[in-house]
Amino acid sequence: MYAQQILGSLFGTIEYKLALAASIMVLSVIVAYLVDLVFKKVLLHFTSKTRFEIDDLVIHAVKRPIYYTVILMGAFLALSIVGGAESYLWIFNDILLTILALVWIFTLISLNKILFDNVFPSLVKKTETKIDDEMLPLLKGLSDIVIGLVGIGLILESVWGLNVVPLFASAGIVGIAIAFAAKDAISQFFGGLSIYYDKPFKNGDRIEIADGQLGIVEEVGIRSTRILDFYNNMIIIPNSIIANNKVINYTSPQPKMMVKITIGVAYGSDVAKVKRVLLDIAKGIDLVLDYPEPSVRFDNHGDFSLDFALILWVKYPSEKFSVINEVNTLIDSEFGKEGIDIPFPTYTILKDQ
Repeated sequence: MYAQQILGSLFGTIEYKLALAASIMVLSVIVAYLVDLVFKKVLLHFTSKTRFEIDDLVIHAVKRPIYYTVILMGAFLALSIVGGAESYLWIFNDILLTILALVWIFTLISLNKILFDNVFPSLVKKTETKIDDEMLPLLKGLSDIVIGLVGIGLILESVWGLNVVPLFASAGIVGIAIAFAAKDAISQFFGGLSIYYDKPFKNGDRIEIADGQLGIVEEVGIRSTRILDFYNNMIIIPNSIIANNKVINYTSPQPKMMVKITIGVAYGSDVAKVKRVLLDIAKGIDLVLDYPEPSVRFDNHGDFSLDFALILWVKYPSEKFSVINEVNTLIDSEFGKEGIDIPFPTYTILKDQ
């Protein structure tokens, strides 16, 4: 009994606690050094022989945080021994835990940067649009913010015992106000997302927007889409307009395109002859496809002409105007040779005597 009292009084002294705390700190530094040595001499040596760079980057990113974690945990344990749970020194324990949490918050942000700088770019290069390339910096920034906010929230809630719900609620109100002020930019952003995921067109497609804008898609961005019209003008259209309007894609699902040419001939013309001449003209043009076959329809008895429609197909939409030009040129010459008249507009005026 006497010996137990002596041991209790000895081990319960502040000197013993300080010595034990110092020993723990020394031991934690030694362990941290050994862990750092393992990373440098073993893990980095192993990853340097692989053909991937990302494993080296990950090892470098977590090497120092693990080193600091071992030391901070040793300091936390040493401080607990010296001060005890009920001591005023509890605040230093919370400070140590906060520092430890901040170390790993920044480590996660570093790992996030490795992903966005070394993994995701190689994936988005396989796509045809540039919208995902433009989204990467934005998504990286958003993910960094989420990591930071979640980490800080956990520190305030778990370490310091603060209720973070009102804080995040206030931040939500501020976010709503900012979103309302930037609603046009947000609308264009989500329009870009809908274009990216829905893929109604791609670069090089010939499209027409509901407002009449017609051209070739040059670039799909996160806020706008650029199309080159037939006058070689670059038209920049906000993605919100494209997302909320009808879009005609002349290139998809197949690039071939139907061309309809309307021609009127004089009353009294031989209908069969007109059809034959028009078909011969269409079949003699190299850019006109053999299948589907060209066809001619007798569409209408007009006010001063018999109206025919020549239907033919071209392989690419860009060939449409060249074919129309060639067809109209040949119609003018062949109709003249065949004696088929193209009438002028004529009106008969009846006058009472």
